[in-house]
Amino acid sequence: MTVSRTICLGFLAVIIVGTILLMMPFSTSDGAWNNPIVALFTSTSAVCVTGLSVVDPGSYFSFWGQFFIALLAQIGGLGYMTTTTFLIMLIGRKFDLRQKVAIQQALDRPGMQGSAQIIRSIIATTLIFEITGIFLLLFAFVPKYGWNQGLWLAIFHSINAWNNAGFSLFKDNLIGYQSSFLVVFTITVLIIFGGIGYQVILESYFWLRDRALRGSLLEHRLLKKQTNLFLSLDFKVATSTTLILLVLGTVAFFFVELRNPETFGNLSLPDKLLVAWFQSVTPRTAGFNTIDIGKMTNAGLFIMIALMFIGASPGGTGGGLKTTTLRVLTSCTQAILQGKEEVLLYDRKIAINVILKAVGVFIGSVTTVIASTILIALTDPKLEFIQIFFEVVSAFATVGLSTGITGSVSAAGKLILIVTMYIGRVGILLLMSAMLGDPKPTRIHYPEENLLVG
Repeated sequence: MTVSRTICLGFLAVIIVGTILLMMPFSTSDGAWNNPIVALFTSTSAVCVTGLSVVDPGSYFSFWGQFFIALLAQIGGLGYMTTTTFLIMLIGRKFDLRQKVAIQQALDRPGMQGSAQIIRSIIATTLIFEITGIFLLLFAFVPKYGWNQGLWLAIFHSINAWNNAGFSLFKDNLIGYQSSFLVVFTITVLIIFGGIGYQVILESYFWLRDRALRGSLLEHRLLKKQTNLFLSLDFKVATSTTLILLVLGTVAFFFVELRNPETFGNLSLPDKLLVAWFQSVTPRTAGFNTIDIGKMTNAGLFIMIALMFIGASPGGTGGGLKTTTLRVLTSCTQAILQGKEEVLLYDRKIAINVILKAVGVFIGSVTTVIASTILIALTDPKLEFIQIFFEVVSAFATVGLSTGITGSVSAAGKLILIVTMYIGRVGILLLMSAMLGDPKPTRIHYPEENLLVG
């Protein structure tokens, strides 16, 4: 039982438990036993923080069913190992070296030091952001739905936004709030910070605290004891890439959908900008939408597919190829075009094992998407290619956006999407490691030879 197998089987166990809970009569609004496929699909979508749904969660599930969805999304967002370790810490037990290694792999951290502290920081950060989101959303939901329902709506949507899950209790998702600056601002901020990674958030906090401390009245006494805090390469790459994608996505959606009467065409200029901004944020594995995705132009759909495939950043609650993987691959291309033999990012050389991992993630991701698209095209030949492709990328990148075909996909197609969501959540390399076993080091070196490429 390797660490990778522990993580993969742990996610499977949570999915199975969630399926059983969602099948129970008390989880459905009509009090009947739930369809096993619907329960399995919803549980997988929640644990994999995807948000794809074959039914309307707000009307199909009872309060307990909605509660289980939110709970599963919370566990899926934190990660199986993070949740398990936190529970172990709550009962006062110490975790061993094996669990530290599992945390390192699950969070994609460079070392094992301070595992307990990082878990506490992750839980604290999650609670701070989610409670803040709940408080802000109360002002939007309570006046219309009252305290009881308004509070639950705020809790449910705050959890789903922070964990990039994308489930909504409204029949039209968040289309009814497309002009609400409060809702759009709150949801998008939760999505961005949830997907950018805990390490980036913690580094931002320590950097701001360091700047504030240096500017305080105690500077002359503390300056000698203070050391300069340098931002890591992960921080620089994740933040810069995220900012670039958000800006480019907003501009692209604004101009591509500007004259589409089904999406942006009939909105005022401020609303168009607000909707364009939201659609630029949500493909980063969040799954909420403030327009009808099925009525977007093909150009808009392909832009959204590209953003979904890239996804969020490592260490966050989102999925996809990841921003750092994209930057490593683009830097490799830049190095080749400039005739360099080293791949550089912010004046730092990228190690060959990082480059190989990025290439492996890209090839594995493309292969999974192609295979799933072909299989669903065979099981559901009546569906359009763009709809199938969009749905598969949304499932693999754990986004949850859909053109509206999720409920009409055949049972076989739903099972394919379930597997695709699971692969996207645990990671293609981690899954292959779990299936094939940990690689064994070798001291054999083979002769080098050139090969024609390109």
